[in-house]
Amino acid sequence: MAVEITFDERSWLGWLVKVRILIITFLVGIELAITRLTPSLLPEREFISLIVLWYTLSVFHIVLHSFWQEHRPQAALQVLTDLALATGMVYVSGGIDSSFNFLYPLIIVVACILLPKLWAYLTAALAFVLYGAVVELEFFGVIHSYSSTHAGFKTLLAILLINLFAFLAIAYLASRLAARLRQVDVQLHDTSGALESLQALHENVIRSISGGLLTTDLEGHITLANPASQTFLERREEDLLSQPVARLFLDPLPSPASSSAHAEVRYRTATGELKTFSMISSPLVVPERGRLGWVYSFDDLTEIRRLEREVRLRDRLAAVGRLAAAIAHEIRNPLSSIAGSVSVLEGISNLTEEQRALVQIVTRESERLENIISDFLAYAREKRYGFQQQDLIPLLEDTLTLLESSTPTEGVRVQIVRRLEVERAPALVDGDKIKQVFWNLCSNALRAMREGGSLHVSLRGVGEYWVISFADSGHGLSQQQMEKIFEPFQGHFEGGTGLGLAIVYQIVQAHEGKIMVRSVPGQGSVFSLQLRRPDGEAEGAELETQRGTADSERSAALAVGAGGGPSRG
Repeated sequence: MAVEITFDERSWLGWLVKVRILIITFLVGIELAITRLTPSLLPEREFISLIVLWYTLSVFHIVLHSFWQEHRPQAALQVLTDLALATGMVYVSGGIDSSFNFLYPLIIVVACILLPKLWAYLTAALAFVLYGAVVELEFFGVIHSYSSTHAGFKTLLAILLINLFAFLAIAYLASRLAARLRQVDVQLHDTSGALESLQALHENVIRSISGGLLTTDLEGHITLANPASQTFLERREEDLLSQPVARLFLDPLPSPASSSAHAEVRYRTATGELKTFSMISSPLVVPERGRLGWVYSFDDLTEIRRLEREVRLRDRLAAVGRLAAAIAHEIRNPLSSIAGSVSVLEGISNLTEEQRALVQIVTRESERLENIISDFLAYAREKRYGFQQQDLIPLLEDTLTLLESSTPTEGVRVQIVRRLEVERAPALVDGDKIKQVFWNLCSNALRAMREGGSLHVSLRGVGEYWVISFADSGHGLSQQQMEKIFEPFQGHFEGGTGLGLAIVYQIVQAHEGKIMVRSVPGQGSVFSLQLRRPDGEAEGAELETQRGTADSERSAALAVGAGGGPSRG
């Protein structure tokens, strides 16, 4: 099967136009130097006129090449004009004595490159005819001769035969070499195209894989970061390149040289979010060049680890709930007896002040224990929900209005800032239970701001969820507190039972929602509640821009905790 050979004739034609001017300039310089340094019969006027004509035609060919797209006719025209002008150069420089007959082989080689094989032999034949005509016409005196010698007829015949053989041999060899040149050029073009396609394929594979990929040099500086790694790390490629890879992560990276080339590492984003990655390292080895660097592939385990914590939390809460129902009933009966007996003792008139104080302590602690048991039973008891589509905004406004009218701590001023980005927020919820969630989160925020501050409450649509955020400027939470925040009896406020956020978590789970907390000690906390939109609201809704106030932007920079993360009590 014959392989179709393509050849970039246009580039070669442009090359010929430029080289022609260089050759003409070289010839002018050499010939003029010869005429100045040695006696010569060269007619300078005719020679200069011929050179000017050749320059003019070269400029014409340049202009023609810029807009005429037919390459082969242009090549034939240039070859014919070059033959004519080369013949003129041979004539004025002495005919049989001319040293410019080397121009003919050059023209024949160009014809072999730019034109079909037949044109190579035609060009050689035409060159011989033109050269022979000039020499013979001078020999027989038909035209004026500029030659300084007069060769005999046999010498003339020998010169013509030698030139005929030389022109044909050059045409044959040049055509073979030109054919080979075409094949090599096409093969190089095909190989270059295949290499570019392979490189593009590899780049597309790297760009398309869902896992993060970083490559470094031997010193550990990043040389490549695929789009997935930029998404995971929330940084642009130009911010990652040339950076030491070890400084990006909070934990040591696995060593490719050791047997343990796999590890989990933590990373903190520019917004303060803490992520967990599964990291695998390996050496970057290129055949025949050896090791050039290191390859780090990683995947985001943050959501998986959050779900694992959530599952563990649910298991613990379920176990505690089952235990609560049994223990609470067992404690309540003797507690009632104790409270009744203490009431009788308190009625005795002859008690001393110290004894009466002790009786009052027992009464208060019994009441507190009763409250704890009541809350515990409320947490453990199976809840019934009356779901119906309601607007979240009035529920939230009712809670905030009640919060503003409640009696504040003397000397403590808390500012409540609303930022509701929508006019309606319909959702399928139990209104009373959701208001209980709102109240619990707001009251915890107020208790966290003992010396006053601001509570920013926002509601916005993000994808298929309504996101309600409560951002306070209180004392914040430690990492240890966040890890157990939604577990029972993890309260951190004086007088609290530690069950408020556990009940909140239960209610949110029953609504198939999510609750998350971000906090940094001393910089406040943000509780974000996500409730699903109805299908009609979620479909076709574009992801809304998170605008937030300055405080919400500040709180977004706080560390992110998962659903199994922290809370206050």
